[in-house]
Amino acid sequence: MNSRSGKKASKILAGGVSILLFILYIFPFLLILINSFKTRLEVVANPLSLPKSLDFSNYINAFQTMNYGRTVMNSLFITVLSVLVILIFASMLGYFLVRWDWKMNKIIFMLIVASMIIPFQSVMIPFVTIYGNLNLLNSQGMLIYFYLGFGISMATFMYHGFIKNVPVDLEEAAIIDGAGKNRVFFKVVLPILKPITATIAILDVLWIWNDFLLPSLVLVDDNVRTLPLSTFYFFGKYTSNYSVAMAALVLVLLPILFFYFIMQKRIIAGVVEGAVK
Repeated sequence: MNSRSGKKASKILAGGVSILLFILYIFPFLLILINSFKTRLEVVANPLSLPKSLDFSNYINAFQTMNYGRTVMNSLFITVLSVLVILIFASMLGYFLVRWDWKMNKIIFMLIVASMIIPFQSVMIPFVTIYGNLNLLNSQGMLIYFYLGFGISMATFMYHGFIKNVPVDLEEAAIIDGAGKNRVFFKVVLPILKPITATIAILDVLWIWNDFLLPSLVLVDDNVRTLPLSTFYFFGKYTSNYSVAMAALVLVLLPILFFYFIMQKRIIAGVVEGAVK
Protein backbone atom coordinates (compact mmCIF):
# COMPACT_ATOMS: atom_id res chain seq x y z
CA MET A 1 0.00 0.00 0.00
CA ASN A 2 2.83 2.35 0.82
CA SER A 3 4.45 1.87 -2.59
CA ARG A 4 1.14 2.38 -4.36
CA SER A 5 0.32 5.49 -2.37
CA GLY A 6 3.84 6.79 -3.01
CA LYS A 7 3.47 6.29 -6.78
CA LYS A 8 0.06 7.94 -6.71
CA ALA A 9 1.43 10.89 -4.78
CA SER A 10 4.33 11.26 -7.21
CA LYS A 11 1.92 11.22 -10.17
CA ILE A 12 -0.25 13.87 -8.52
CA LEU A 13 2.84 15.99 -7.78
CA ALA A 14 4.11 15.61 -11.36
CA GLY A 15 0.68 16.52 -12.72
CA GLY A 16 0.47 19.57 -10.45
CA VAL A 17 3.93 20.77 -11.49
CA SER A 18 3.04 20.27 -15.18
CA ILE A 19 -0.17 22.29 -14.78
CA LEU A 20 1.71 25.05 -12.96
CA LEU A 21 4.38 25.22 -15.67
CA PHE A 22 1.68 25.29 -18.34
CA ILE A 23 -0.06 28.20 -16.61
CA LEU A 24 3.21 30.11 -16.28
CA TYR A 25 3.96 29.49 -19.95
CA ILE A 26 0.53 30.39 -21.32
CA PHE A 27 -0.06 33.40 -19.02
CA PRO A 28 1.79 36.00 -21.16
CA PHE A 29 -0.14 34.92 -24.28
CA LEU A 30 -3.45 35.11 -22.43
CA LEU A 31 -2.49 38.55 -21.13
CA ILE A 32 -1.82 39.75 -24.68
CA LEU A 33 -5.12 38.30 -25.92
CA ILE A 34 -7.16 39.81 -23.07
CA ASN A 35 -5.65 43.29 -23.43
CA SER A 36 -6.16 43.28 -27.21
CA PHE A 37 -9.91 43.76 -26.63
CA LYS A 38 -9.54 46.67 -24.18
CA THR A 39 -9.29 50.40 -24.67
CA ARG A 40 -6.03 52.20 -24.00
CA LEU A 41 -7.27 53.49 -20.65
CA GLU A 42 -8.41 50.03 -19.53
CA VAL A 43 -5.00 48.55 -20.30
CA VAL A 44 -3.20 51.26 -18.32
CA ALA A 45 -5.67 51.13 -15.43
CA ASN A 46 -5.69 47.36 -14.89
CA PRO A 47 -3.91 45.12 -17.41
CA LEU A 48 -4.87 41.96 -15.45
CA SER A 49 -8.65 42.53 -15.57
CA LEU A 50 -11.00 41.02 -18.14
CA PRO A 51 -12.28 43.27 -20.95
CA LYS A 52 -15.70 44.84 -20.46
CA SER A 53 -16.71 43.94 -24.02
CA LEU A 54 -15.26 42.18 -27.07
CA ASP A 55 -14.36 45.20 -29.17
CA PHE A 56 -12.59 44.29 -32.44
CA SER A 57 -11.77 47.90 -33.33
CA ASN A 58 -8.20 47.39 -32.09
CA TYR A 59 -7.73 44.60 -34.62
CA ILE A 60 -9.14 46.71 -37.44
CA ASN A 61 -6.88 49.61 -36.48
CA ALA A 62 -3.84 47.34 -36.19
CA PHE A 63 -4.62 45.62 -39.50
CA GLN A 64 -4.76 48.95 -41.33
CA THR A 65 -1.81 50.60 -39.60
CA MET A 66 0.47 47.60 -40.13
CA ASN A 67 -0.60 47.20 -43.77
CA TYR A 68 -1.06 43.60 -42.73
CA GLY A 69 -1.43 42.01 -46.15
CA ARG A 70 1.82 43.46 -47.49
CA THR A 71 3.84 42.77 -44.34
CA VAL A 72 2.62 39.15 -44.22
CA MET A 73 3.76 38.64 -47.80
CA ASN A 74 7.10 40.30 -47.00
CA SER A 75 7.67 38.01 -44.02
CA LEU A 76 6.54 34.96 -45.99
CA PHE A 77 8.82 35.79 -48.92
CA ILE A 78 11.86 36.40 -46.72
CA THR A 79 11.26 33.37 -44.49
CA VAL A 80 10.60 30.84 -47.26
CA LEU A 81 13.50 31.90 -49.47
CA SER A 82 15.92 32.21 -46.54
CA VAL A 83 15.08 28.74 -45.22
CA LEU A 84 15.32 27.16 -48.68
CA VAL A 85 18.71 28.77 -49.35
CA ILE A 86 20.05 27.72 -45.94
CA LEU A 87 18.84 24.12 -46.40
CA ILE A 88 20.31 23.75 -49.89
CA PHE A 89 23.72 25.27 -49.17
CA ALA A 90 24.11 23.74 -45.71
CA SER A 91 23.19 20.22 -46.86
CA MET A 92 25.62 20.40 -49.78
CA LEU A 93 28.38 21.84 -47.59
CA GLY A 94 27.82 19.24 -44.87
CA TYR A 95 27.90 16.44 -47.44
CA PHE A 96 31.11 17.79 -48.96
CA LEU A 97 32.84 18.11 -45.57
CA VAL A 98 31.92 14.54 -44.60
CA ARG A 99 32.53 12.64 -47.84
CA TRP A 100 35.71 14.43 -49.00
CA ASP A 101 38.33 13.61 -46.38
CA TRP A 102 40.64 16.56 -46.92
CA LYS A 103 42.68 18.32 -44.23
CA MET A 104 41.27 21.64 -45.41
CA ASN A 105 37.73 20.37 -44.79
CA LYS A 106 38.54 19.72 -41.14
CA ILE A 107 39.81 23.28 -40.77
CA ILE A 108 36.71 24.64 -42.50
CA PHE A 109 34.44 22.63 -40.22
CA MET A 110 36.29 23.87 -37.13
CA LEU A 111 35.88 27.47 -38.32
CA ILE A 112 32.17 26.89 -38.91
CA VAL A 113 31.73 25.52 -35.39
CA ALA A 114 33.77 28.40 -33.95
CA SER A 115 31.60 30.96 -35.77
CA MET A 116 28.55 29.66 -33.90
CA ILE A 117 30.02 31.04 -30.66
CA ILE A 118 30.22 34.63 -31.94
CA PRO A 119 27.06 36.58 -30.96
CA PHE A 120 25.44 38.78 -33.57
CA GLN A 121 25.53 41.79 -31.23
CA SER A 122 29.34 41.80 -31.34
CA VAL A 123 29.39 42.33 -35.13
CA MET A 124 26.23 44.41 -35.35
CA ILE A 125 27.80 47.88 -35.47
CA PRO A 126 30.55 47.13 -38.04
CA PHE A 127 27.97 45.11 -39.99
CA VAL A 128 25.65 48.11 -40.34
CA THR A 129 28.51 50.55 -40.95
CA ILE A 130 30.21 48.57 -43.74
CA TYR A 131 27.10 47.51 -45.63
CA GLY A 132 25.50 50.93 -45.09
CA ASN A 133 28.48 52.67 -46.67
CA LEU A 134 28.22 50.27 -49.63
CA ASN A 135 24.49 51.12 -50.01
CA LEU A 136 23.56 47.44 -49.66
CA LEU A 137 20.91 47.87 -46.96
CA ASN A 138 17.13 48.27 -47.33
CA SER A 139 16.86 45.22 -49.60
CA GLN A 140 14.99 41.98 -48.99
CA GLY A 141 17.50 40.14 -51.18
CA MET A 142 20.40 41.30 -49.01
CA LEU A 143 18.46 40.32 -45.88
CA ILE A 144 18.07 36.79 -47.26
CA TYR A 145 21.81 36.75 -48.00
CA PHE A 146 22.54 37.84 -44.42
CA TYR A 147 20.28 35.10 -43.03
CA LEU A 148 22.24 32.60 -45.12
CA GLY A 149 25.49 33.84 -43.61
CA PHE A 150 24.25 33.78 -40.02
CA GLY A 151 22.26 30.54 -40.31
CA ILE A 152 24.46 28.25 -42.38
CA SER A 153 26.89 27.40 -39.54
CA MET A 154 24.33 25.73 -37.26
CA ALA A 155 22.59 24.00 -40.19
CA THR A 156 25.90 22.68 -41.54
CA PHE A 157 26.88 21.42 -38.09
CA MET A 158 23.59 19.49 -37.77
CA TYR A 159 23.80 18.09 -41.31
CA HIS A 160 27.42 17.07 -40.73
CA GLY A 161 26.53 14.92 -37.74
CA PHE A 162 23.58 13.32 -39.53
CA ILE A 163 25.39 12.56 -42.80
CA LYS A 164 28.14 10.67 -40.96
CA ASN A 165 25.51 8.02 -40.12
CA VAL A 166 24.34 7.65 -43.74
CA PRO A 167 25.75 4.41 -45.28
CA VAL A 168 28.25 4.99 -48.06
CA ASP A 169 27.13 1.76 -49.75
CA LEU A 170 23.99 3.44 -51.09
CA GLU A 171 26.06 6.10 -52.84
CA GLU A 172 28.50 3.56 -54.23
CA ALA A 173 25.64 1.50 -55.63
CA ALA A 174 24.21 4.57 -57.34
CA ILE A 175 27.64 5.44 -58.81
CA ILE A 176 27.98 1.88 -60.16
CA ASP A 177 24.58 2.31 -61.83
CA GLY A 178 25.98 5.35 -63.65
CA ALA A 179 24.77 8.22 -61.49
CA GLY A 180 26.96 11.32 -61.24
CA LYS A 181 27.92 13.06 -58.00
CA ASN A 182 25.14 15.65 -58.24
CA ARG A 183 22.53 13.00 -58.95
CA VAL A 184 23.79 10.85 -56.08
CA PHE A 185 23.38 13.74 -53.68
CA PHE A 186 19.94 14.95 -54.83
CA LYS A 187 18.41 11.55 -55.59
CA VAL A 188 20.00 9.31 -52.94
CA VAL A 189 21.42 11.33 -50.04
CA LEU A 190 19.00 14.27 -49.81
CA PRO A 191 15.85 12.11 -49.39
CA ILE A 192 17.56 10.32 -46.48
CA LEU A 193 18.14 13.71 -44.83
CA LYS A 194 14.40 14.47 -44.49
CA PRO A 195 14.29 14.13 -40.65
CA ILE A 196 17.16 16.51 -39.99
CA THR A 197 15.99 18.80 -42.80
CA ALA A 198 12.58 19.08 -41.11
CA THR A 199 14.23 19.88 -37.77
CA ILE A 200 16.47 22.59 -39.25
CA ALA A 201 13.59 24.04 -41.25
CA ILE A 202 11.42 24.33 -38.13
CA LEU A 203 14.15 26.05 -36.13
CA ASP A 204 14.97 28.46 -38.96
CA VAL A 205 11.32 29.31 -39.69
CA LEU A 206 10.74 30.23 -36.05
CA TRP A 207 13.98 32.23 -35.94
CA ILE A 208 13.53 34.17 -39.17
CA TRP A 209 9.79 34.78 -38.88
CA ASN A 210 10.09 36.19 -35.34
CA ASP A 211 13.39 38.02 -35.85
CA PHE A 212 13.31 41.73 -35.11
CA LEU A 213 16.91 42.88 -34.69
CA LEU A 214 18.41 42.01 -38.08
CA PRO A 215 15.47 43.27 -40.20
CA SER A 216 15.40 46.47 -38.13
CA LEU A 217 19.01 47.12 -39.17
CA VAL A 218 18.57 46.21 -42.84
CA LEU A 219 15.02 47.21 -43.82
CA VAL A 220 14.17 50.90 -43.64
CA ASP A 221 11.27 51.57 -46.02
CA ASP A 222 7.76 50.71 -44.88
CA ASN A 223 6.93 48.69 -48.00
CA VAL A 224 9.66 46.10 -47.32
CA ARG A 225 9.18 45.68 -43.57
CA THR A 226 8.32 42.37 -41.92
CA LEU A 227 5.58 41.62 -39.38
CA PRO A 228 7.73 42.01 -36.22
CA LEU A 229 8.92 45.40 -37.47
CA SER A 230 5.35 46.56 -38.13
CA THR A 231 4.47 46.25 -34.43
CA PHE A 232 6.91 49.10 -33.77
CA TYR A 233 4.38 51.57 -35.23
CA PHE A 234 2.40 51.52 -31.97
CA PHE A 235 5.27 52.52 -29.69
CA GLY A 236 6.20 56.18 -29.98
CA LYS A 237 8.76 58.31 -28.25
CA TYR A 238 6.33 59.92 -25.83
CA THR A 239 3.27 57.67 -25.95
CA SER A 240 2.32 54.07 -26.70
CA ASN A 241 -0.98 52.58 -27.80
CA TYR A 242 -0.82 49.35 -25.85
CA SER A 243 -4.30 48.07 -26.69
CA VAL A 244 -3.74 48.25 -30.45
CA ALA A 245 -0.20 46.94 -29.97
CA MET A 246 -1.59 43.84 -28.22
CA ALA A 247 -3.95 43.27 -31.15
CA ALA A 248 -1.02 43.66 -33.53
CA LEU A 249 0.97 41.06 -31.58
CA VAL A 250 -1.94 38.61 -31.88
CA LEU A 251 -2.03 39.20 -35.64
CA VAL A 252 1.71 38.55 -35.80
CA LEU A 253 1.30 35.25 -33.93
CA LEU A 254 -1.58 33.95 -36.06
CA PRO A 255 0.40 32.88 -39.19
CA ILE A 256 3.06 30.97 -37.23
CA LEU A 257 0.38 29.30 -35.08
CA PHE A 258 -1.50 28.33 -38.23
CA PHE A 259 1.70 26.89 -39.66
CA TYR A 260 2.28 24.88 -36.49
CA PHE A 261 -1.24 23.40 -36.35
CA ILE A 262 -1.15 22.45 -40.03
CA MET A 263 2.32 20.90 -39.82
CA GLN A 264 2.05 19.58 -36.25
CA LYS A 265 2.43 15.87 -37.07
CA ARG A 266 5.34 16.45 -39.44
CA ILE A 267 7.04 18.80 -36.99
CA ILE A 268 6.89 16.29 -34.14
CA ALA A 269 7.91 13.39 -36.39
CA GLY A 270 10.83 15.35 -37.83
CA VAL A 271 12.12 16.41 -34.42
CA VAL A 272 11.81 12.87 -32.98
CA GLU A 273 13.44 11.17 -35.99
CA GLY A 274 16.22 13.73 -36.06
CA ALA A 275 16.89 13.21 -32.35
CA VAL A 276 16.90 9.42 -32.70
CA LYS A 277 19.33 9.56 -35.62
